[in-house]
Amino acid sequence: MTITIYGIKSCSTMKKAFVKLEELGVNYNFHDYKKQSIGQDSVQRWVDLLGIDKVLNKRGTTWRKLSDEQKAAADANEADAIELLLANTSMIKRPIVEGQIESENQARSVLLCGFDEAEYEANLL
Repeated sequence: MTITIYGIKSCSTMKKAFVKLEELGVNYNFHDYKKQSIGQDSVQRWVDLLGIDKVLNKRGTTWRKLSDEQKAAADANEADAIELLLANTSMIKRPIVEGQIESENQARSVLLCGFDEAEYEANLL
């Protein structure tokens, strides 16, 4: 099983996710995109698979601090939204959990965005 959890260490939602992964016995790698950055390929893959509305966190202070023009551009154009996410990683919804889970002799891909305890249990066991 190879799982990576992406986010920011100090985030309270991340802390809940770490606890849940440990409770489920899931070994994981942590990627702090504040310290390690994040590549465009990863963000593009998440947006392609989950949708920009799921990946872009519009509830946080970083989004609220953007100009109206930046917000409008992000709403109108996915490429502009991805550029904003790369420049302001705090706007990526946390956590993102991605990887492969092996169960009953077969591997399956997992990609979760945000923290939902039931979703973690259903997808990571």
